[in-house]
Amino acid sequence: MARDTQLRWDRRMQQRLARGEAAALGELYDKFAALVHSLAHRVLDDDEAADQVTRDVFGYLWENPGAYDPRHGSMRSWVAGVTNRHAVDRLRRTGAAELAQGAVGTTEQLEQRVHRAAAEARADYIRTSMPAPLRQALELAYFERRDYRQTAAHLGVTEDEARRRLRLGLQLLSTAHSRPVEGGSPPGHGRSL
Repeated sequence: MARDTQLRWDRRMQQRLARGEAAALGELYDKFAALVHSLAHRVLDDDEAADQVTRDVFGYLWENPGAYDPRHGSMRSWVAGVTNRHAVDRLRRTGAAELAQGAVGTTEQLEQRVHRAAAEARADYIRTSMPAPLRQALELAYFERRDYRQTAAHLGVTEDEARRRLRLGLQLLSTAHSRPVEGGSPPGHGRSL
């Protein structure tokens, strides 16, 4: 039921943006600014650059509300994808300028840096967007170094359930490194995380 409510909100928001309602942009900003800034910062590792990407992304959303297609996923996923593309483009432009000045190594090293930053941002987005039970199990296993038995005991679930949550969470995270850096689908686009 919550998914239906979210889809209705997404469609209404798109319609309001298409009508040019400034209040809709403000509402969208309130809802997604932290997400946009954190994803941009994750890719760029620079507050000022992340601030600029955040402004660019919301400018793009305002000018292109028709680019969002609710049939392909949530607005949150779309916004994350737009952010990832803007941040990666900025990282490439900055890296290209550094490459021209001799500040970084080779074009291949720059592309590796871009790919790594984009994959890390996608993984971070996937982790924070996944259902709480999966995220909790992964965080216990990864950050607290607990095995599935300890995770099950801590969460108060069966060992089979703990293994299932860990497996599903890892499957979601594995998609972060298998997606293309540009083009293609944004993280989680087209399916419910």
